[in-house]
Amino acid sequence: MKDLGVIEEASNEVFQLFKQLNLHLDQEWKFQPREKGLNLIESTLENENTIYPRLRNTKVEDLWSLTNFFGFRTETFILAVNILDRFLALMKVKPKHLACIGISCFQLAARVVEEECNIPSTHDVIRISQCKCTVSDMKRMEKIISDKLHFEFKAITALTFLRLYHSIVLCHPSKRKEVLNLDKLEAQLKACSCRLMFSKAKPSVLALCLLTLEVETLKSIELLEIALHVQKHSKVNDTDLVYWRELVAKCLADYSSPECCKPDHKKLVWIVSRRTAQNLHNSYYSVPELPTIPEGSCFSESESEDSCEDMSCGEESLSSSPPSDGEGSFFDSFKPRAKPHTLCCQA
Repeated sequence: MKDLGVIEEASNEVFQLFKQLNLHLDQEWKFQPREKGLNLIESTLENENTIYPRLRNTKVEDLWSLTNFFGFRTETFILAVNILDRFLALMKVKPKHLACIGISCFQLAARVVEEECNIPSTHDVIRISQCKCTVSDMKRMEKIISDKLHFEFKAITALTFLRLYHSIVLCHPSKRKEVLNLDKLEAQLKACSCRLMFSKAKPSVLALCLLTLEVETLKSIELLEIALHVQKHSKVNDTDLVYWRELVAKCLADYSSPECCKPDHKKLVWIVSRRTAQNLHNSYYSVPELPTIPEGSCFSESESEDSCEDMSCGEESLSSSPPSDGEGSFFDSFKPRAKPHTLCCQA
């Protein structure tokens, strides 16, 4: 027999979650980009001197790379994209200004989401992103964006609904609820954010599409019933859900293909001057060749000291990066980031 206190507590939690869902459903329209402005971007040809879809999508991928570089949360990336799209849907922007606009949106989002001690300086963001603007340019752009969006940066996004839906599922007594991986759902949402067309979808609908697609993959009738209940409560009609589900499914299938270049594994490319490149090229030959480290377990005391001195001269390459997941499905193999292990040497 189930504990009545536990059931009552779970029921109260579900009630609070649906109450919060109602509040977000009433306010989500305030933070959606203007559809007229998004349609204008979608219809723009690449030879015109204004923003076109591929240019916007590339900039969003750059923001994803910056998010990974600084170790920021998913909220920062999703909010930065939301701020960017809302601004682009309001203003006619020239391509040469997009880089400055992008990192300004990124910095504004970071100030909302991240701890103040973790937010990099404006100079560092410009340097890492290799944007050609100055600190004063970026501060001026931040002020323009803030004025145009009326300083409304704490937006309700698809990530807001996705986490809320996931919390509702966790309140259900189903044994299959643990297999619904929130990290995987968030990774799929980030992939969709790199496509302009999904900025036209209501955040609640986009999140529900991701949830129902994942539930169908898990083949859980109980979880499907919960998703249908959420759909009914959110007043999402079947026509809209089917339309956006097909687009989301195609996007995720394309993104999982080996041919797709994923921003999550994108290397940072450093652009240096000719003089710096020449100096780097010359210094390559000045590095002494390091001796081969023997695999044997025994060293003499003098050999051990010499090896330590020689090895201290070497430097790790700045261009090294972890290998990319080139094979298999990106989302099927997605796992939450594990904590780093400490390597211990036995005496």
